Amino acid sequence: MAPKVSAEYKRERKKELVEIAKQVFIEQGFIHTSMQDIMNKAGISRGALYSYFDNREHVFLEVLRYDDEKDMPAFVSAAGESVWQQLKSWLDEQRSYIEHIDQTLLQARAEFFLSSNDAKNKDNSPYISERYNRITEAIATVLDEGKRKGELNPQQSTRSIARYLISFINGLMLDTYHLGYDQTKVKEQLEVLLFTLEIVVNPKSVNKE
Repeated sequence: MAPKVSAEYKRERKKELVEIAKQVFIEQGFIHTSMQDIMNKAGISRGALYSYFDNREHVFLEVLRYDDEKDMPAFVSAAGESVWQQLKSWLDEQRSYIEHIDQTLLQARAEFFLSSNDAKNKDNSPYISERYNRITEAIATVLDEGKRKGELNPQQSTRSIARYLISFINGLMLDTYHLGYDQTKVKEQLEVLLFTLEIVVNPKSVNKE
């Protein structure tokens, strides 16, 4: 009789498999990654992998979930840091991410959203919509906090500003992946974004640097 496996062990093992799968997706993209590739990288049997995941799409969605959990703390204010400073720090993190775009999940994300039947069917894959809404709300919450504290005076709705930031960053990431960092002039584009963001959120002069 096989020994029982604790729930804690299963959680940790699943986390390990997600990290391994993430590296495979980064190296090969979504389209060219198979469950067999993940099995080979993890050194486990088909039965073991399928005890945690239903298929390749399920694995990738779990990779996204874990990745998002790591990113969400970026929207938590640091002690002594103004909301405007927090927004600037977040944009600087995006610049660093884009500078190392070949080491990210961007290709796999783009392929997944364009090719996966689950991704195309919003009813079967609610996480994609939930993820977009959660990131929107996270950014909007930071902006609302700045407004409440009197640090910001947004000229548009905070959720509209949040969606604008997401669309700008996502588009810049995709362009940079296809064209290269030098051609898209990432630093210059983010400087323009920061300039327009400063106008639209209207931070108090004491928060500007």
